[in-house]
Amino acid sequence: MDAASVLVLNQNYEPLNVCNVRRALVLVLRGKAEVIESARAAFHTAHSSFVLPSVIRLVHMIRRPRPKVRLTRKEVFARDGWACVYCGKVTRELTLDHVMPRHRGGLHTWENLVSACKPCNHRKAGRTPSEAKMAMHHEPGAPRVSVYYSLFQYLGTQEEWRKFVPGYESSAAG
Repeated sequence: MDAASVLVLNQNYEPLNVCNVRRALVLVLRGKAEVIESARAAFHTAHSSFVLPSVIRLVHMIRRPRPKVRLTRKEVFARDGWACVYCGKVTRELTLDHVMPRHRGGLHTWENLVSACKPCNHRKAGRTPSEAKMAMHHEPGAPRVSVYYSLFQYLGTQEEWRKFVPGYESSAAG
């Protein structure tokens, strides 16, 4: 029962997050949410049976902060399209490169980190791109995050959720 995921919508039908079925049932049974879409499974107890929810909507409006992407290797590589910013080679064997090297005061920030293939990172060494005479294909910066960023990983398998995520069809096509 806990393995299934449930989309949680705000009172205005804006997607908020994803929770497990147990949490969704608790919200519905306590009157804090209503079932919008049902899954194709049921939960049976000794005295009753419940259709498991797939999408629920909260009864009261919840305010939430805009999401931010954590600064991790994987997110830097994803921002750069899994390609080296110096030569453009697309590969899964990338390294992180500090544009301004750390030993020269460079910070570990979105604006100072890029994806580099091993040969380019070795060639650049402890220098800046201009000192190494290496041009970057794009300037690094923090990625823009959609409000629905955390939901995209589920939308490939949860087709009934797609109608609640504005812009999903256009982002999936492109």
